[in-house]
Amino acid sequence: MFSSKRKSGKPQNRIDSLIGAGTRIEGDVRFSGGLRIDGEVKGNVYADKSVDSTLVISEQAQVEGEISVAHVVINGTVIGPVFAAETLELQPNAKVTGDVEYTTLEMQQGAVVQGRLIHQAGKAVELKLATSAAG
Repeated sequence: MFSSKRKSGKPQNRIDSLIGAGTRIEGDVRFSGGLRIDGEVKGNVYADKSVDSTLVISEQAQVEGEISVAHVVINGTVIGPVFAAETLELQPNAKVTGDVEYTTLEMQQGAVVQGRLIHQAGKAVELKLATSAAG
């Protein structure tokens, strides 16, 4: 009956929660599953790291704070850093002011990022210098 979801690397394909147009939230938002923001959030937006979660920020939405979610779709305004552990999709009306970290990026024409784009290569690999045994 109750099952624990594990990370599958695939975006959540359903929206469980909605912050509607005309709604303003001041404070951090924590969620799991799918969240769509049509209103305003002045605070950080975090997803539960134990399950794959998706955040959709619509064209009329504005988020002022840090975002840390596995899969992020932005078509509105974000003021603050964005950490997309898996995928980040920047749609034509996306305006991000802040650094963006991602593993996979899709950026459509018209999207604007005022900050650094930082690619996360997944698992870190340590490189060691080869030593030669002269003798």
